[in-house]
Amino acid sequence: MQYRKFGQTDLLVSETGFGAWAIGGGAMVGTTPIGWGDADDAVSEKAITTALDVGINFFDTADIYGLGHSESLIGKTIGNRPDVLVATKVGNVARDGQFTVDYSNNYIMAACEESLRRLKRESIDYYQLHTARMAHLQQGDCLEAMERLQQQGKIRYWGISLNTFYPDAEASFFMDNQIGHGFQLVWNLMNQRAAGVIERAAAKGYGLIARMPLQFGLLTGKISRTTHFADNDHRNGRLTPTIIDTTLSVLENKVWPLCERYDCSPMALAMAFVMGTPGISVQIPGIRTPQQTIDNSAALPILQKEDWQYLCSLASADWTKVMEMIEKQG
Repeated sequence: MQYRKFGQTDLLVSETGFGAWAIGGGAMVGTTPIGWGDADDAVSEKAITTALDVGINFFDTADIYGLGHSESLIGKTIGNRPDVLVATKVGNVARDGQFTVDYSNNYIMAACEESLRRLKRESIDYYQLHTARMAHLQQGDCLEAMERLQQQGKIRYWGISLNTFYPDAEASFFMDNQIGHGFQLVWNLMNQRAAGVIERAAAKGYGLIARMPLQFGLLTGKISRTTHFADNDHRNGRLTPTIIDTTLSVLENKVWPLCERYDCSPMALAMAFVMGTPGISVQIPGIRTPQQTIDNSAALPILQKEDWQYLCSLASADWTKVMEMIEKQG
């Protein structure tokens, strides 16, 4: 495992982190699935310990994942180990059977205490506003809360998890006001809308977490046109047959042929693209089993510059229609 500095902080993060959304299990808010289907806690715990064994030291979760269950599993398995970095998020809330958000000062202060309790940690290494938008940032409560938590030593560093499709406004607010220490953003072969943010943020010394490097599993090479998702898997309503078919057509014809050149799997190619992007500190594929831990932490090929640029060029030439369909699904 290789490690990179997280922006201008003193955090040294493994290039591959542990995305802990899926281990939260098949939680529902009302009739809306907010997880990845059922998960076996014993298997999840083994996935976490396997991650430690292979050198993964960065674990990314959120208080909404499994309605706190993901944090609790990490707390049970890792606890307050000083050699492990834990990032979590705040602001997405299940309340009265509805999915909503709360970025008030009082809520964030209380939610941080609950996350610390579940994680069994004295301090959160990196705390993130989960999906805060411009209205929340301009109102200022959430920023005051994050600054106060850092002053109290409850969190070491903080930032924001940016919007999946339109990350620019909130990122610019942070950079223009010189606040926070990092951004979490979607960056993968299919969704390259954060390209400008990555370039500007890296130049200003922000740490960058690439989430969804495998785009809900579409870039693993394991999803087929007949794949079916469980009712409590959020992909059930998001990855329609049309989206899957259109995605696979581009991959099969224009992307996966590169796997032969690099003698690698589709997943390795997708992750190599992410880590070949200047400025990215760590990518966090979703992990829920020991085998996924091993597969996701394997050594990646180093893409030639012309191949990386070719894959970038597909964003406008081939992925625009797919991303518009995915955005429409939510």
